[in-house]
Amino acid sequence: MFPFLKHRSRSVHGDDALSSPEPIVAVTTTVETGDACTTLTVWRKSLLVSCEGFTVIDSNGDLIYRVDNYARTRPEELILMDKDGNSVLLMHRTKKITLVDSWGIYEAKDTSGEARVPKSPIWYMRKNLKMNILSTKSNILAYVFSVPFDKKNSYVIKGSYRCKSCKIMHVPSNRTVAEIKRKEARTKGVRFGSDVFDLVVSPDFDTGLAMALVLLLDQMFSK
Repeated sequence: MFPFLKHRSRSVHGDDALSSPEPIVAVTTTVETGDACTTLTVWRKSLLVSCEGFTVIDSNGDLIYRVDNYARTRPEELILMDKDGNSVLLMHRTKKITLVDSWGIYEAKDTSGEARVPKSPIWYMRKNLKMNILSTKSNILAYVFSVPFDKKNSYVIKGSYRCKSCKIMHVPSNRTVAEIKRKEARTKGVRFGSDVFDLVVSPDFDTGLAMALVLLLDQMFSK
């Protein structure tokens, strides 16, 4: 469907050099697993002209996920959909008055074409408070944990989203389960902008959840 964005699947130990004139926060740890990972191409553009959003394709150029956001300002809700427009995950900004940007991630239930939001989130993502302090040298962007809280299901996101160079790490094992990387073009002399990048996901980590975290990083660090 999108042949110009096709990307060959890689072994998790394959390294892609980042070529960009912009300063890059180094992410040296690759996704750590013995099997082949899933590489998705993320395009920060909705397929609908009247919307902002994302289009996500696999290594064959087929549509996998999509996001169509009609609210062009600060949205309170985001919906990750599959290729057919069915809701996969819903993300709601927390209503509490706080200096820290935080979101609940809900499992979406489609009922008669409409997404029904459960009472409790299944995941929670909170921006690192220190990222709001300009002098901080911390490279931790956000914290992710399951609801109810279980230390075994806790993650941190490190790096730089603006430079499209960051990783999602499982805290107990200190293992990288997903990475965001700048996309390299196969054709010499062709370069993708920052709105097109790769999301490399370990086989034991859900691609839908990984993409949901990308959406929330975009809300937290692209404004």
